[in-house]
Amino acid sequence: MKDDEKNVSGQENGSENQEKKDEYEDVCFICRRPESKAGKMFKLPNHICVCNDCMHKTMDTVSQFDYQGLLNYPSGSNGNMTDYNNGKGFPNISFVNLADLQGDGGIPNKQKLKKKKNAQDAAPAIDIKNIMPPHRIKAKLDDYVIGQEHAKKVISVAVYNHYKRVATGTMDEIEIEKSNMLMIGPTGCGKTYLVKTLARLLDVPLAITDATSLTEAGYIGDDIESVVSKLLAAADNDVERAEQGIIFIDEIDKIAKKKNTNSRDVSGESVQQGMLKLLEGAEVEVPVGANSKNAMVPLATVNTRNILFICGGAFPDLDDIIKQRLRKKTSIGYNAELRDKYDKEKNILSQVTIEDIKKFGMIPEFIGRLPIVFTLEGLSKEMMVKILAEPKNAILKQYQKLLALDEVKLEFDEGALEAIAEKAMEKDTGARALRAIIEEFMLDIMYEIPKDDNIGKITITREYIEGNGGPVIDIRSNSLENPDDLNVIEE
Repeated sequence: MKDDEKNVSGQENGSENQEKKDEYEDVCFICRRPESKAGKMFKLPNHICVCNDCMHKTMDTVSQFDYQGLLNYPSGSNGNMTDYNNGKGFPNISFVNLADLQGDGGIPNKQKLKKKKNAQDAAPAIDIKNIMPPHRIKAKLDDYVIGQEHAKKVISVAVYNHYKRVATGTMDEIEIEKSNMLMIGPTGCGKTYLVKTLARLLDVPLAITDATSLTEAGYIGDDIESVVSKLLAAADNDVERAEQGIIFIDEIDKIAKKKNTNSRDVSGESVQQGMLKLLEGAEVEVPVGANSKNAMVPLATVNTRNILFICGGAFPDLDDIIKQRLRKKTSIGYNAELRDKYDKEKNILSQVTIEDIKKFGMIPEFIGRLPIVFTLEGLSKEMMVKILAEPKNAILKQYQKLLALDEVKLEFDEGALEAIAEKAMEKDTGARALRAIIEEFMLDIMYEIPKDDNIGKITITREYIEGNGGPVIDIRSNSLENPDDLNVIEE
């Protein structure tokens, strides 16, 4: 019976693997074109496929350059030099096995395209009745992201409208335009974290890429279309699914026009101009399983008309441009505004206008294709304290879980959280400073805890953070077997 069960399970696994292979198109080993473009393939041993054109070209070349019958050596001969001298070919020479060059696996699935579904089998990718409404998207974001209420509301509505646009396409012959977004905020305020959290909540493919590596076509660096190839990879090489996805381009401020330069701006204004067709919607050729079109991989045609683009950046020195514009309104008199009125304004970025972004170095054509512009607030001390403890994957909860593996309970009092937040505000690098500060103070504790099995609980105090004392250490009672039952002893 066991052998029968093994045979059945083996057959099931084999059928599942065969179904996965059948989902992908075959790719020609020589010209790298998929089956949808090259036509029916010749199947060679070890999963190698060759298209009709390449097979005929290869055979024509071989027959044309058959040097003195080298390749026509008779298979039934004895393999001696007499046959070679009589023009029957060189002994023991055979064709090179292409599989030896490629390996047993053939072309990997990451470089194959998924087959398109038939019109009868194709079901709507998204059901409009099951689309998550904006208030539910925002409620899920609230579990992980502290503050930024306006930003979460804007991105929730935009994603909801994107779902509806993909599900319906048109409404009474009225085509719904997509709402690409530009988010602006100081470093460490949660721009990338907000989109990464969104990626976990959505069912559509989402690709997060960086604008710093993009250059004009023909120069060293990633092509502009590489952002779409990353989305295609996130969609498991399914073109139809990728055309309904979302792309987040981080560090978008790094492609601003370079000021006072006479050299060619291959990573600034040229990249902005190259991205215009992507943002608006066009059919682009993207490499499958690679970032460069020069790689020997098949190319896929992706239509970006239904792809939602979210661009984000810190835009350093944009606040100075905004202050400069606002100071022009100042005047002299009893009701006049003082010139230093905006110097201590924390959320000065919330007053940004399109003219300010143009002055920063973004071209008007690029900004015009990002109709929704919103800002994120700089983090205050109160928000820092909440970020430490409230989110589902808060930093403190991560360290508590680490010490729980050593059966030690970790707690932070309110004074310690405020002290950590104050130190983070001094660094002026946003929420990223919190992890660095906690890592510094937890180093000695995490080094000493494995030495002593009697430690049951550690409380971090404000005095320890400020360097005026140490943490409160509680020792387990030896008479108790439960590690949670502790005898409190302050040291």
